[in-house]
Amino acid sequence: MSNQIDGIVFTKQLLTLLEEAFEKVHGIFLDGGTSFFETLAPLTAAQASCSVTAAGSTIAGQVTHVRFYLKVLEDYIDGKSGEKVDWKQSWLTRTVTAKEWDALRQGLKDDYTRVVAHLQSIIDWNDDRRLGGAISIVVHTAYHLGAVRQILHVARK
Repeated sequence: MSNQIDGIVFTKQLLTLLEEAFEKVHGIFLDGGTSFFETLAPLTAAQASCSVTAAGSTIAGQVTHVRFYLKVLEDYIDGKSGEKVDWKQSWLTRTVTAKEWDALRQGLKDDYTRVVAHLQSIIDWNDDRRLGGAISIVVHTAYHLGAVRQILHVARK
């Protein structure tokens, strides 16, 4: 009996978790209708530009940050991230127009699609960077989805 997880099994579970976080809920860790894309779809630019506190992030800022870290973690998985990452840069977005909000949501979908295709192409998961980077995408996304949903309570008022 092997103690190793088959790469196909790992990839399937990883993609199911990412699909739940971004696209549609399977009931693994989210309630129905609360995935990232489902949460963002009905929001206006004004709601996306709302903050809980004057210095706090906005939903638009959270989405910009998610897009940023998806690229950072994708590079990490490929072993490309040798330089220091400027995380502050990912938090510069605060307010958006309707056109900018639509583009930001579409950009997130495009980034997610690219990352999923990239993860599907990995055959050997027996690498700390690949495994850690992939798990980090799920965990980091769940964290920021939670932050967006908290800000949303204020934005809807």
